[in-house]
Amino acid sequence: MAEIVQFPTRQRQAFDFLERELAALLQSKGADEALIEFATTTLTEVYDELVRNSDCQFEVRLPQNLSEPEALQLREDITAGIEKLRREHHDLTLKLAARLVLTELRLFQHERTD
Repeated sequence: MAEIVQFPTRQRQAFDFLERELAALLQSKGADEALIEFATTTLTEVYDELVRNSDCQFEVRLPQNLSEPEALQLREDITAGIEKLRREHHDLTLKLAARLVLTELRLFQHERTD
């Protein structure tokens, strides 16, 4: 059976939504085009860096004497644990990225007013 790949990906759709919402929020707060451009560029750079650095791989060596059901259960447990860690890491990373973008926006605004 072929794997169906969404285009654009869910991550891309979510990022596009976030970018649109950020621009709309800044516009509603009276931000000018320079600030909006800076914000979306910074968001893109931070998000791209997160995506590049979020992929990880590892190996697990299983004992030879595991039965097929034991190996399957272990595989499922490892997969579930990794997925839980990935979600937690992703959530934390997004929060930190949002704080970074907001800090950079404040710095940008501060430097413009000097």
